[in-house]
Amino acid sequence: AAAGRCPCRVLLARRGGALRALCGSVRGLAAGPETHFGFQTVTEAERREKIYQVFESVAKKYDVMNDSMTLGIHRVWKDILMHKMNPSPGTLLLDVAGGTGDIAFRFINYVRSVQERQLQRKLKHHQNLSWQEISASYQEDKFKSLGDSQVVVCDINKEMLKVGKQKAQHLGYSEGLSWVLGNAEELPFDDDKFDVYTIAFGIRNVTRIDLALQEAYRVLKPGGRFLCLEFSHVSNPLLSRLYDLYSFQVIPVLGEVIAGDWKSYQYLVESIRRFPPQEELKAMIEDAGFLKVDYQNLNLGIVAIHSGFKL
Repeated sequence: AAAGRCPCRVLLARRGGALRALCGSVRGLAAGPETHFGFQTVTEAERREKIYQVFESVAKKYDVMNDSMTLGIHRVWKDILMHKMNPSPGTLLLDVAGGTGDIAFRFINYVRSVQERQLQRKLKHHQNLSWQEISASYQEDKFKSLGDSQVVVCDINKEMLKVGKQKAQHLGYSEGLSWVLGNAEELPFDDDKFDVYTIAFGIRNVTRIDLALQEAYRVLKPGGRFLCLEFSHVSNPLLSRLYDLYSFQVIPVLGEVIAGDWKSYQYLVESIRRFPPQEELKAMIEDAGFLKVDYQNLNLGIVAIHSGFKL
């Protein structure tokens, strides 16, 4: 059929096809580099939007689902993270992707407990204090139970922050706690500001992990500590198969039953499987500039706590 067509038209058609292909390539470049959303291939911009929608969708049921998916063990993991941090009064903590406040509330409780023990030791060493003096010391301690400690919760998702603020109000947390809307890849804070940076079950949802790690390094003071609690890779083959079976067959069903959202929890499972294994993440943390980087596997590697220092 092409033989009967005008040569000029054929040439123009070919050029038009080439032009359309070129425009398609340019549009592809404009959309940004490709990455993954669970097991799908998407652009970085699409990934950011999809992840935002996931957490906007699950925010109100986030705590209930965490308890259901992990049988409540996530609470123990977060407690272990806090004991590993071992913050003292005066610590300035940045908790990134911590919208629901789980790490922030634990930090406040931990520092209050340390402050209380310090006060008790101080009073024991003063045997001759009167009842009035002891009472006055406790009253004074009430108003500065955190010392100069503060935790800043930074999350990119407004709905997650809203849930966290509501929980804080309900549980009576206000002192030494602030909430900031911000992106882990471009934190709205000055250099060398925080003593500790934590990110719990959030770094796998960051589009550019390398940028988030660089930002963590930037905002920490010299001597500051980076701590990451995240689902990781199970080395035991039998446990790994059972874990996969539970993850892919049970968790999405729980998501549908409890939160009415199968797809979001399917993504959360897929994102865990796509996340770098322990040694690979360790290398990435070192590449960002951190030293003395190590990790601790919990429950045979279902989760891991990575630690590093800005020295």
